[in-house]
Amino acid sequence: MSALPDPADLPGIAGATGRYREWAPAAALRGCFGQLWRSDLPVGHSGAVAVLPDGCVDILWRDGRLYVVGPDVVAAHPQLAPGAQVLGARFQPGAARAWLGLPLSELVGTAVELDALLGVRARQMAARLNDIGDADARQQRFALELAALPGSSGGSPHASAARVFARVRAGDMDLAQLSATLQLSTRSLRRLCHAQFGYGPKMLERILRLQRWLALVRAQPHDGLAALALDGGYADQSHLSREVRALAGIGAAQLCAQWRA
Repeated sequence: MSALPDPADLPGIAGATGRYREWAPAAALRGCFGQLWRSDLPVGHSGAVAVLPDGCVDILWRDGRLYVVGPDVVAAHPQLAPGAQVLGARFQPGAARAWLGLPLSELVGTAVELDALLGVRARQMAARLNDIGDADARQQRFALELAALPGSSGGSPHASAARVFARVRAGDMDLAQLSATLQLSTRSLRRLCHAQFGYGPKMLERILRLQRWLALVRAQPHDGLAALALDGGYADQSHLSREVRALAGIGAAQLCAQWRA
């Protein structure tokens, strides 16, 4: 029997390591962005941080630079210094494709510096944020700078993409029914998902099921893995364990323990 991993060797999970907060953006930004967020790692933190896939795209500031972080199919492991602050803006489902001007299938698993897309505007924004030494003041300025970027205010998500995301997030995953509801062929639905989310509807289903399960882990703190697996839409605990290992890179029990800590 293999030994259980030492907890010290496991990556910290983003959102459960240090202090994480999110809030609604100003009204003018809500057509494009669903949440603004901030993560502060502990000063004494060392080791990797795992960012779990969530089906979303973010603009973020970290280490003095601005990035567009594309959709992931497995956990990402950005290198962050102890005590690092990260500021982020998460696109509404179906809004990133138009704002970025390219299909999200080109961004899967990548973090692209924002100036590669926006040029001097992004470099100037990063410079202004970097001139602010106070973390709270930088957080406030990030939102103001975001609103000044082209396309950020007054946008709206792609209607069909937003409907697909909402249905899949709720656990309603019948491709034929989705296609009929949207009056799309199954092939067109897959093309829509690749353009708007980076991958097909089946991968989107797996990722959003993991996110539903994480919500249950915190909402039902006394339930064991077998009950959580069934409540989360998995066939059984073995199915849950395989999916968590494939998408998060660690075991379900270890992820559960960190998420509840």
